[in-house]
Order: sequence, then C-alpha cells, then structure tokens
Amino acid sequence: MVRTGGTFLALLVGASVAWCGNAASAAATPTVEQALKLKPVQPEVEYDIPTAEEAPKCKISVRQFEGQSGWVVEDAQGQMLRRFVDTNGDNVVDQWSYYREGIEIYRDIDSDFNGKPDQHRWFNTAGTRWGIDKNEDGRIDSWKQISAEEAAAEIVRALAQRDAERFALIAMTLDESKGLGLGAGKGGKLAEKVGKLNDDFKAMVLRQDSLPRDARMAHFSGGKPGVVPAGTEESTRDLTVYEHVVAIVDAQGKPTQVVIGTLVQVGPVWRAIDLPQLGDPGPDATAGFFFTSPAPERPEAIAGSPTEQTQKLIEELQKIDESLNRAANPPQRAQLVEKRAEVLQKLANQSKTPAERAMWYRQMADMLSGEVQSGVYPAGAQRLVDLFNQLKDNKEIDRDIIAHVRICQLTAEYGLAMQAPKPDFIKIQTDWLKNLEQFVAEYPQSPDAAEAMLQLGISQEFSGQEDAAAQWYQRIKQNFPNSPAAQKAAGAKWRLESVGKVLTLSGPALGGGTVDLAKFRGKPVLIHYWATWSEPAKADIATIQQLLRKYGNNLVVVGINLDLTARDAQAVVNELRITWPQIWEEGGLDSRTANQLGILTVPTTLLLDAQGRVVNRAVASNEIEAQVKKVLNQ
Repeated sequence: MVRTGGTFLALLVGASVAWCGNAASAAATPTVEQALKLKPVQPEVEYDIPTAEEAPKCKISVRQFEGQSGWVVEDAQGQMLRRFVDTNGDNVVDQWSYYREGIEIYRDIDSDFNGKPDQHRWFNTAGTRWGIDKNEDGRIDSWKQISAEEAAAEIVRALAQRDAERFALIAMTLDESKGLGLGAGKGGKLAEKVGKLNDDFKAMVLRQDSLPRDARMAHFSGGKPGVVPAGTEESTRDLTVYEHVVAIVDAQGKPTQVVIGTLVQVGPVWRAIDLPQLGDPGPDATAGFFFTSPAPERPEAIAGSPTEQTQKLIEELQKIDESLNRAANPPQRAQLVEKRAEVLQKLANQSKTPAERAMWYRQMADMLSGEVQSGVYPAGAQRLVDLFNQLKDNKEIDRDIIAHVRICQLTAEYGLAMQAPKPDFIKIQTDWLKNLEQFVAEYPQSPDAAEAMLQLGISQEFSGQEDAAAQWYQRIKQNFPNSPAAQKAAGAKWRLESVGKVLTLSGPALGGGTVDLAKFRGKPVLIHYWATWSEPAKADIATIQQLLRKYGNNLVVVGINLDLTARDAQAVVNELRITWPQIWEEGGLDSRTANQLGILTVPTTLLLDAQGRVVNRAVASNEIEAQVKKVLNQ
C-alpha cells in the first residue's frame, strides 16, 4: 500500500481501487493515469477508454455531489469519463462510475463501506441490471433487478459458457414459485418444473458443444408480455409473463437461435421456468405454460434460424437502436426513426410468412405512433396512413394487425392535432371519440378494440355521462374478459355504482405488513389515491393532516400510492411526515389496487361510513372537510 499526498491507493478485488484521505483536498487528487487504470469489476462493460493520444489531454478534478465529495475525469471537451465518490464522508471512495459518450452506464458500489464493491449496477443505455455480490469475490451472487431481455441474454451467455451457476441466478426457485399465488394444480406443475431445472441445465451443458463460448444474444423475440389475472385456475394474484421467448444469437458471425420459453416477473426480476433449447423449438415450446395456445408464428419459430440477410437487417436495427439511445436532439432522433422504419419495412418485405410480416409491421406502427406523439417525428403520421392503406385490403395480413396499425394511426393523428399552435380542443376531442367509435364498429373483435372502448368510457365518465361510461365498461368485460382493459373497466364500473356498497380492499403496506379496510370498521374511512408526481394529490395531504388534527380520534385515513417505485413514495411520505397507513403495489395506475376501483387519475378520494359502505366515490379536493363532517354527524 502506497501513500501519496494524503491519499493512498490500494488494489482491491477486480482491479477496483479505494482512495482514502482528504477527498476535498486538491493535493490528494490522484493522476489521470491512475484514475484511467481502474476498470469495472464486472466483465463485458462497454465504456469509453481514451486512446494513448487522448489520455494526456484528459483532466481530473475534485467535485462536490449534493454534499458528497469525489473526483471526476473528463476528456478534452469536458465530457465525463469517470466519477469516483465518497458517499458517507469517511474519506474513502465507495462508488466507481464509468461513462459512455457522457452518460453513466455502469457503477460499482461498496454499500457496507469495507473497501470492497458488493453491488454492481448498469444504467441508461446499458440497461437496468442490478447485481449483488454478497461475498465480495467479484462474481454476482443474485440479481436485485433484471429485465426480461437481459434475463434472456444471461441465459444465452450461461449456455455458451457452460456456466450452470450463471443460469441458476435467472432460474426460478421453489420458494418463488410457491409465492406466485397460483392454484394448487398449476402451482404443483410449476414446482415440479423448477425443482429440476438447475440439474437439467447442468446435464445439458455437459453435452452442449455447438454454441461457441463467445456467443451473444443479438435480438430478443417475445412479442408482448401478458397478464394472467388473479382468479385464473384459482390463482390469487396477477402474474406478468412472457411466453414463447426466442433469442437470436450471434455465434461467431453465424446466426442461430436459443428457445428460452417462458419468463415470469417476480418483483423487479424476471425468472426462467424452462430449459433453454438450441435450434428449432420442439413441441413442448409451441404451447406456453400459462397461455396454452400455440406460440404465435414468427420467423424464428417457423423457419428455424433467420437467413443471413435477415440477420444483417436485425444487426442494423440494433445499431440504430443504440444510436437512438444516444441521440442528442430531436432532429437527430427523427432521422434515426426514419432509418429504423425503412429497415422494418425491408424486414417485412422479405418475410416468408404473413405472421412474420405482421410482427415487423406491428413494431413499425408502435414506433411511429410513439414518436409522433412525443413530437419528435410528425412525418410518422402520414407514414402510418400509407402503411394502413398498404395493408387494409391485403388478405394475407391478419385483420388484427391491420386494426393495430389503424389505431396507431388514429392515436398519432390525435397527438399531432393536440400539438398544433392553437388547437381547437373541443373539435379535436369530438373527432377523436368519433374515430374511436368507428374503429370499434369496424374492428369489434380486435384486441385493440378493448383499449378503444376503455378510452371511450373514460371520456364519457370525465364528461359526466356516467351511464354511457358504464355501458362501455360493461361491454369490455363481456367481449374481452381476459384483457388488461377488462380489469380496469370492471373496477371502474363497480366504482361508478359503489355508493351504498361495502368496499372490501386490502394490500401490502408501504414499509411492510398489510393494510385491510375491514380492520377499521366502526369509524369513517377516507381513502386517498395519490402519487408523488401529482401536485394536486400532494396538496390534498395538507388538508388531510389538518382533518386528522381535528377529528383524528373519530376518523381513519388510508392512502393508496400509485408511484412506480416504493422508494419514490417512501421519500415523500418521510418528507411530508405522512402518518396514516399507505398501500403500495407495483404497477402504478395499472396496479391491482388501482384496477380494483378502475382508478383513472389522481387524486381520487372516496369516503366510507363506519360500516365500510361507500358514501361518496369522488370527493372533490375542496369538499374533503365538508364531506367528512357530514359523515361524522350522521
């Protein structure tokens, strides 16, 4: 260990370094050369490394980060390359950050401040992974967070490197399978699958020699994730799953495929329940575990490995996606969106089957509609018109994909109209609703019709036409009972008709435990749906605090937070000193607790009497105290 100028450098696990001493002292600052020698603990991190000519022009300086001290390394243009921070004030670096094109993409973290990294996180364009290394040996022991796409990539790497331990970090455990809330039949079958999954993988990789060790996933193919609603085969919880997942793999320039099968979301982590298969999927892979119908046709599942021409287009698509993630301004992004649409059109044109072609058209329609609505690519609206006209009379294209292109076109045109310098909101809204009604009439069986009906119901409810809204909600329940829109619609219809009915509601408490309305019988209950991003909802909190000071002995308040993360909710609960119980579940406005009452916006406030019956299902912010007084005086 060498001490220099009040700072000492010590090589740690995986070539990470702890710098100690006075972090605020310029004299203690290490050299650029020393800083650039540090490397991420985890392999395969793509970050900027200056060339031998560029390195002498880089500079290192002491910085303050919201009360925390550290060093930053910047290139000659002032773009960030590295950041090393002491977060707890003990004069030892405990976070090592690495950048690509000025964006942080990876961070090693010493969370227990013992000088050794024990957490590894990927950010921004590098993904969402968050790995935990309990024994601090440089190898990830568990995933705290990982997306479905990243889980599939990990499975491919585990298969290529014959690494059973790496696969086990993605495989579902028996305890996890038991905690999914499945019915006895389905739960037993799943437990049987996952109980032997790791042993089967170990046996398989002993025989696997066709996939080279440096093989990597080039493309994820899984369609859309689906929700298996609570009540399916006696299940007690909603479950989000990907079925029929296939990874297109670059095996030393030769395209091949790995059939991943089913991935299941368990909190912020996606888990595998199937043994991966090389090459064409067998009969077991054509019917999913949760969705028992055969897998939707797609190029990988129909024709085996993609052609060389298809692989080149997919690789081009990936390069465009990487550039989109780094696009610095809207004009640059618009050019990339245009290029991406052209590549998707080429992929559709050379597709061998209608189903394969539909997959690329769906992706194109989703992208164009989203970019028009964001204001980045207004020309996408006309491109959607052209695409719809191209497909609408084509008998080889599934009618559902034609409907999807049409709804994307209508949504884009609505967004474009709202962006006009002086929009006529009444006319735009009237035209929008008329277009939605026409869409439902033309494509009544399309899955997109359910979402169109939901939008019609919401619009009718917000305009005070609640009977008409309830009819749309009922129609969704009847025609599309298993769709995500049906859950929201059923809840909204119940809420509209809830006055005088007993509300049964419970959920996980923010911070642990359970909140159950049944436990509060005997006192009126004010239920406040809110989120930290809603200023009106946060303004209600001050009013509620005043009410509790006045009527705290006779009134119960229950908050239901609809933030996407519990961390965001807890931060504001602490900041505003909220004392009443809070329910929080994953999903935000699409969470189970939001869907149970069809919550469409926040704040939404309901008032129950002492028997748990709904007295007022839509308490206005300026009427909260008056309505509470009214119930207390009954």
